Amino acid sequence: MDKELAALEEALERIWEIARGFGLDPFPVNFEIVPATVMYEIGSYALPGRFSHWTFGKAYHRMKTLYDFGLSRIYEVVINTNPAYGFLLETNSPLQNKLVMAHVLGHVDFFKHNAYFAHTNRRMVDEVNLHAARIEEYEFKYGRKTVEAFLDAVLSIEEHIDPNFLIRKERDLPPPPEKKATSGRENPFEDILRLGEKPAGETAPPPKRKPGEPVYPEKDLVWFIANYSPALEDWQRDVMMMIHDEMLYFVPQMQTKIMNEGWASYWHARIMRELCEGTDDFVEFAELHASVVSPHKGQLNPYYLGYKIFEDIERRWDNPTAEEREAYGRPSGQGREKIFEVREVDNDVSFLRNYLTEELVEELDLYVYELVDDEEWTITEKRWERVRDQLVANMTNFGFPYIEVTEGDYNRNRELYLTHRFDGAELDLKYARKVLEYVYNLWGRPVHLETRADNEPLVLHYDGGSHDED
Repeated sequence: MDKELAALEEALERIWEIARGFGLDPFPVNFEIVPATVMYEIGSYALPGRFSHWTFGKAYHRMKTLYDFGLSRIYEVVINTNPAYGFLLETNSPLQNKLVMAHVLGHVDFFKHNAYFAHTNRRMVDEVNLHAARIEEYEFKYGRKTVEAFLDAVLSIEEHIDPNFLIRKERDLPPPPEKKATSGRENPFEDILRLGEKPAGETAPPPKRKPGEPVYPEKDLVWFIANYSPALEDWQRDVMMMIHDEMLYFVPQMQTKIMNEGWASYWHARIMRELCEGTDDFVEFAELHASVVSPHKGQLNPYYLGYKIFEDIERRWDNPTAEEREAYGRPSGQGREKIFEVREVDNDVSFLRNYLTEELVEELDLYVYELVDDEEWTITEKRWERVRDQLVANMTNFGFPYIEVTEGDYNRNRELYLTHRFDGAELDLKYARKVLEYVYNLWGRPVHLETRADNEPLVLHYDGGSHDED
């Protein structure tokens, strides 16, 4: 075992050297080899040390059961921190662990340089441990069942946050600062320092809203309820903001799933080709790589799609057509530079919108299929623009319904009015009614949800005792 670890450490040094030679610039990475129980615990909680909840246990038992029966396997888990953490499954072969380490370096380079991760809390593991400790204190003080029931309600809407939360300045307008008393001594440069200010006798226009008042519509349902609910206690607001902070950490990963996996797959392939060149491991590596980036029947494999798009971008910018040269002034030999640019500035929506071409849609045999007459799944669209647009639409708002708060004092009775920004996909009304019950528990007053069903406007109501609609 010591020899295997020594060989793996030696291979990691070589993998790091190759990655840096290709231009990758990841954070330092700490790798740990762990048993399946630990791997699947981290996979189900998404971050080690996170707060305890039955939904994580449910996810753990589902994933671990699939692993035990040989139906599914997690080869690695990578944590976006600085330094980053990579967890390797102890039952992996040495070659599998080498490929996984190369794959992890691709992920960490993406975490470090993609613009959507710019505001990421790189000490989130420490943060979630503090969250878990505070929630445990609340369980001791208020009772475990009380806290768990509250978490049930919060987690039912955890995806409904604003991915642009950190750049929305108007949410928290501070009160105007009080003028400090002057000493009476006149500054000789006062006229220069006050250039552009209104004369003393001129009054400023009244503010559009009072500091602290909500701005509508509000996309961030979790933040809005935590700050404006008339029913929550301080500890409940604290728990909601903890969940909110953790979801903000996960948002960039949800925004870049295809790109992130494609980038990591692209680079593990090139790193491992150089590492294994001329060795007996090359054939085994090729088989492993093929299993990672192979298409999946009936579902989209993000590794496969992202990998193919990055390869296509590099090819097209290395060897532009005559039409591309004339239309865009595109020189040849710019493929590697272009994919690094894409890695830095795009997310999945712009990635697919800009770089999923007609040729790729045909090569990858992508299509739209739907359940026709509630009987049979049928291919309904193969035109490449429609296929691309459907993929983009499915990723808008991470595939979740777009719900906004449009009034927090509806009927002048502190009732909450939510609006579903309808995009053609109807809500599951049974599920929606259940979520309204959870939202009522958080808001403490009647809740309303405006949506569409059967091409007709529909408003769902819940007053804490019964459901209604009109």
